[in-house]
Amino acid sequence: MKVLSAALLAAWLPLGAMAAKPLTICTDANPEGFDVVQYNSLVTTNASADVLMSRLVEYDAAAGKLRPGLARSWEASPDGLSYTFHLRTDAVFHSTDYFKPTRKLNADDVAFTFDRMLNPDNPWYKTAPAGYPHAQAMQFPKLIKAVRKLDAQTVRFELNYPEATFLSSLTMGFASIYSAEYAAQLLAAGKTAELNSKPIGTGPFILKSFVKDALVRYAPNPAYFGAKPKVSALIYAITPDSSVRLQKLRAGECQIALSPKPQDVQSAQADARLRVWQTPAFMTAFVAFNSQKKPLDNPQVRQAINLAFDKASYLKAVFGNGAIAANLVYPPNTWSYDKTIKPYPYDPAQAKKLLAQAGYPDGFDIDVWVRPSGSTLNPSPKAGAEMLQADLAKVGIRLRIQVLEWGELIKRGKAGEHQMLFMGWAGDNGDPDNFLTPQFSCSAVQSGTNFARHCDARLDKLISDGKKTADFKARGKLYQSAQRLIHDQALWLPLAHPTAYVLARKEVSGFAVNPYGRVDFSAAALK
Repeated sequence: MKVLSAALLAAWLPLGAMAAKPLTICTDANPEGFDVVQYNSLVTTNASADVLMSRLVEYDAAAGKLRPGLARSWEASPDGLSYTFHLRTDAVFHSTDYFKPTRKLNADDVAFTFDRMLNPDNPWYKTAPAGYPHAQAMQFPKLIKAVRKLDAQTVRFELNYPEATFLSSLTMGFASIYSAEYAAQLLAAGKTAELNSKPIGTGPFILKSFVKDALVRYAPNPAYFGAKPKVSALIYAITPDSSVRLQKLRAGECQIALSPKPQDVQSAQADARLRVWQTPAFMTAFVAFNSQKKPLDNPQVRQAINLAFDKASYLKAVFGNGAIAANLVYPPNTWSYDKTIKPYPYDPAQAKKLLAQAGYPDGFDIDVWVRPSGSTLNPSPKAGAEMLQADLAKVGIRLRIQVLEWGELIKRGKAGEHQMLFMGWAGDNGDPDNFLTPQFSCSAVQSGTNFARHCDARLDKLISDGKKTADFKARGKLYQSAQRLIHDQALWLPLAHPTAYVLARKEVSGFAVNPYGRVDFSAAALK
């Protein structure tokens, strides 16, 4: 056999094969796993749902509207109590060394996906040790009456009551569609836990390997129903330190760096080899108060902490020019945002008065949890926690800072073990309910996503009624009332609405920063 010369090989190979290169992303933390329905963090969604999976309905962030996903079309009944989805016929689940699909996606897969999360009698229901936090927080067990297969490519969701947010909820990572055939294979073999380490989806990439604290490696899915990925491999290089992510970007060890610090953004802007993408983020950084634990069960104490914190100094030190102050639960450019609610001012003297009225004239000792590495919602965790500690000390509150690894913080926070914790939330689309239901509903206390651990019947009804009405103006009034209750009860110390930044080398194309923190590398390419 003759060895082809480089010139002949270049002429013989298809153009796409020559152009494809591996794309390495410097990320900030490990995914908790790959069975995305078990988790609620954005890190895990971006490592599983957004690269491996697909959903019936997707959200087009650029256009600000829903678009077809695994469902090519759908229609709702006039009374809003049923939605019929017509599935595409060209979607195929991943073929790997541990699973070979014998058929294309069909209605059985959709029915299995939701029955697993909603039906306690399903043999898969108990395979998620901590349950299904997003499905439970979004009240899907209460909302969905049945998911019925009408034929191989048609499935109908029957609801117990109309809900204006139902379709937009289906764009969230937890609504990713799983293979019923693969699930049956794992169940029969007694290997259900492998769904979390050996995932199967219909997305643009296939998981090849995961080494904790090091790499997640993906290969392009040759059978993907959408436009085929333009890279030869996708690699997540887990790099907790933001400055190290920038160093790797400059050295060409990664081509995209996520969650940069403000100073790294400024440095990248001055580097001719790099580019900076940015967009206002549909996110809120906050400190959550566990209202089920003393002394945080007292609203005067929570209000005092809000008054004691110098938020303006915090924003300047931690975010630079990369955020605006958060006063309520979602950004001020969101419809229904109540501009009439005045934020808590920086007033240590009034904070001391409230603490005395609450029975704590000499303050108290309390813990706050914080992650070790920076992210879009908390670029400098240690610095921010120390600023909060210093401000609270001035009013007699002795704050102990505890640094927990991200996965441990999320796990224990969902279990309600914390007193206070630095946290952030990103909505999956522009609907206010993306914040209200998962963070403040009573069902979200049970699922763990409500980090304030606060169940208020009045607030719960406002949120629930808002979801049930299709009248835009009526929903807005209900949500404004909900915002006032949350503010007056001081369930959070709202911190910031950040700008989302992504750093990249100039040779990267086809990627756009998403205001909801989600990632899409399916169209990304390297020159």
